[in-house]
Amino acid sequence: MTVGYDGVPVLVLGGSGFIGRWVTHRLTTLGATVTCAVRDPRAMESICLTHGIAPEVVMVDLLDDAAVHDLFASRRPAITFNLAGYGIDRAEQEEGLSWRINATLVAQLADLAERFSSDVWDGMRLVHVGSALEYGRIGGTLPEDAIPDPTTLYGITKLAGTRSLAERTSLAAVTVRLFTVYGPGEHAGRLLPTLLAAARHGGEVPLSAGDQRRDFTYVEDVADGLLRVGRERTVPGRVVNLATGTLTSVREFVEIAAQVLAIASDRLRFGVLPQRSDEMPHDAVSTMRLEQLIGWHPATGIAEGVRLTADRQSGRYLRGSGPVAQSFDVRP
Repeated sequence: MTVGYDGVPVLVLGGSGFIGRWVTHRLTTLGATVTCAVRDPRAMESICLTHGIAPEVVMVDLLDDAAVHDLFASRRPAITFNLAGYGIDRAEQEEGLSWRINATLVAQLADLAERFSSDVWDGMRLVHVGSALEYGRIGGTLPEDAIPDPTTLYGITKLAGTRSLAERTSLAAVTVRLFTVYGPGEHAGRLLPTLLAAARHGGEVPLSAGDQRRDFTYVEDVADGLLRVGRERTVPGRVVNLATGTLTSVREFVEIAAQVLAIASDRLRFGVLPQRSDEMPHDAVSTMRLEQLIGWHPATGIAEGVRLTADRQSGRYLRGSGPVAQSFDVRP
């Protein structure tokens, strides 16, 4: 994507996160005037140095209604990308915070985006990042018009946020549901960073049997897709799946990554860890709505994505990483 954001005032919430930093990176390289609202400006400044970007970084407590209001009133963004969420980290289990950030905040952002958005823009006003966990265990191809049945606190509260946007028929807003995203900047306990650490430091890699199949999507493709969706207009409150439409078993992903990273197969300890209890078995994800909306789908293959990650991963992201004896987090 090379056009559409030059000089456009954009607000990014959650810009210091794994996906948010790549959204911010792509926006700045396209010439957008980017404001990143974060809890920890120092962490964001470090990310900016790593990526060679210079958005405006402001410290905002998203639990402070007045501060969020003032942010929109002062910046008047043409479009807002909401990548803030609670429950991505498995240690985040406080129910009140989950509802406040994943649901109530989304409704507030919709109100503010409608009230304060810049007029010089013909795309979406709010792009909200949802989660595959909103679907729960309904199975099938997970079409966006399916009736969800989430089973986790994260999935339940994220779905509430999505539904709050669906009620805003006057606001150009969209929820983009993500699946298993991987690439540079992931948390150390996740699957690919563990394999990267093993490639650097040696040792065995404890894994589940790896039979579960997931839609692995490279993070820069995800950022590109979010920006492409943001540039279009669709039915207010619509949901769009952003995925490759191809399922790969965890075992196959690991074996491909191990080949790219030169990790000997006898170091991969499949079956040592139990399979996670909240796995979502389903068929290949429906991406028809994404392709109809923007005529595009993620194209980076797993081998290429792992190679790009290994090339772009900095020592700071890998510091302290290593084999972790737990199931791996897949939440976007």
